[in-house]
Amino acid sequence: MVYLDPGQLKALKAKANIEGISLAALIRRLATRWLEADETAPSVPPSAYAKLVDLGSSGRLDVADRHDEYLAHALTREHAG
Repeated sequence: MVYLDPGQLKALKAKANIEGISLAALIRRLATRWLEADETAPSVPPSAYAKLVDLGSSGRLDVADRHDEYLAHALTREHAG
């Protein structure tokens, strides 16, 4: 059982009517979309990526070849501690 305020219920019923589906089907669809979006959310905060931009010269000559490895290491280190 789900309790909604009257405005939410009215809006959802109208949307379900427009879609040509039941209110229950609309709520299931919305729940599925939210859960899928939540699963694909990055586990690393966006600020961690910003710290990697414009870091300057690393002194390494193999960055072009091993950038994925270095990025993964930096993100793991940032996320773990």
